[in-house]
Amino acid sequence: MPEITLTHLQKMKKNGEKIAMLTCYDATFAHESSQAGVDMLLIGDTLGMILQGHDSTLPVTIEDMVYHTASVKRGNTGSFIIADLSFMTYATPDQALQSSGRLMQAGAQMVKLEGGEWLCESVRQLTRNGIPVCAHIGLTPQSVNVFGGFKVQGRGPEQAKRLIDAAIKLEAAGAAMILVEAVPSSVGKALSEAVSVPVIGIGAGVDTDGQVLVLHDMLGLSITGRAPKFVRNFMSGKDSIQSAIQSYVAAVKAETFPSAEHCYAE
Repeated sequence: MPEITLTHLQKMKKNGEKIAMLTCYDATFAHESSQAGVDMLLIGDTLGMILQGHDSTLPVTIEDMVYHTASVKRGNTGSFIIADLSFMTYATPDQALQSSGRLMQAGAQMVKLEGGEWLCESVRQLTRNGIPVCAHIGLTPQSVNVFGGFKVQGRGPEQAKRLIDAAIKLEAAGAAMILVEAVPSSVGKALSEAVSVPVIGIGAGVDTDGQVLVLHDMLGLSITGRAPKFVRNFMSGKDSIQSAIQSYVAAVKAETFPSAEHCYAE
């Protein structure tokens, strides 16, 4: 596949072409996913739960993220690579810059950090230094203890407005992408219309500019046996992992995933 760049992703939004994104943590799956047509690979701090067996993402270190980013980089054949800043590695703009520099040197083309408009100064700092930023809003798993669990965000007009206002301010600060998790479908749609940068949804309805799932969830693999509402098992009925990934990409592009059963109401 041709190499996907940030400019290409921006054109996809402008042209109404859906963006398919998956998490990825190693060279083998990076190769399989990029060959199957996945536009973006996210080295997510979900590796703490998926690979390390923790009950949250909080124990993941920046060293973990650097290691897995470098692994994905070596196996990738054209997808755009995003890496998460792990818990407590971006508490200040200067710390965010130092941590992001390590991820970019390991092979990331963009970093993702979780939070609202309080991140604007860090986003400005990173953007000034040539580091593209994806801002993760809505349900932010690193704040699970503040939320009191993994709960749907953005319900009700006031919460929805706060999320949309935060997205607008983060874009103004320089964020080149927004990821929104676990919000009503109407909020996902409104967010995508409110900003000019690509909005990637997970549990945010079919009207965002793209979709992301955790790779192992999408393949029906789980050590808990419980999948979030927004997950669909694309491995069901398939004879290979690559065909399952291709099916996911096709469903995102055709807007048949997510369907109503994978979405949250007001």
